[in-house]
Amino acid sequence: MADEILQVQDLHQHYGGSHILRGLSFALQPGEITVVMGRNGVGKTTLLKSLMGVVPTTSGRITLAGELLDKLRTHQRVRAGLGYVPQGREIFGRLTVMENLQMGLASRPSGTLLPAQLFELFPVLAQMRGRRGGDLSGGQQQQLAIARALAPGPKVLLLDEPTEGIQPNVIQDIGRVIKHLAHDQGLAVVLVEQFYDFCAELADQYLLMQRGEIVMRGRGADMAADGVRERLAI
Repeated sequence: MADEILQVQDLHQHYGGSHILRGLSFALQPGEITVVMGRNGVGKTTLLKSLMGVVPTTSGRITLAGELLDKLRTHQRVRAGLGYVPQGREIFGRLTVMENLQMGLASRPSGTLLPAQLFELFPVLAQMRGRRGGDLSGGQQQQLAIARALAPGPKVLLLDEPTEGIQPNVIQDIGRVIKHLAHDQGLAVVLVEQFYDFCAELADQYLLMQRGEIVMRGRGADMAADGVRERLAI
């Protein structure tokens, strides 16, 4: 479709002799949340790392807003419009909240200002600007990691297990932010997650992976009727 922001075509990836991603193809629409589900070890995290160029792919095409990303390094993909929140957050524990956020601007010209919206989305970060990242709670660190990925103004946001180790009230806050970014601001979001209820609440479309392949896909509203929860338990 003409308004697709990200297109992935026949993506393959290997670790040594192991074939991890097997011919993945899908597309993202602006303003939609795509959830990627599956049991541990099916290739979900490898998919996000492949999109970001953190791990090399064997073959396939990744196109963002008409720009071919296959040969670009990770920082160039960020500059092209990909934002990435890795599993485990990976903030800089010795840097302050503000310094962590400014690291998100590394791909932007010198002097670029942090968007004020970051502190509107995550008010707790405004209150803790001078606190070191390592002194924040897990939920606060997750909000910081998401804000850092949003700092350069991405077109597509990739989130890897954002609810992992997070208290329920912060999970709700993060869910509201994800909905706002997609449905109100037009960002395309890819959410890798194992928490079914969180996915079902947010998904505009879903992709279910097994053994490095997409074995089911559909609209988020159809997840229950399609038996996705049952398939996750197999």
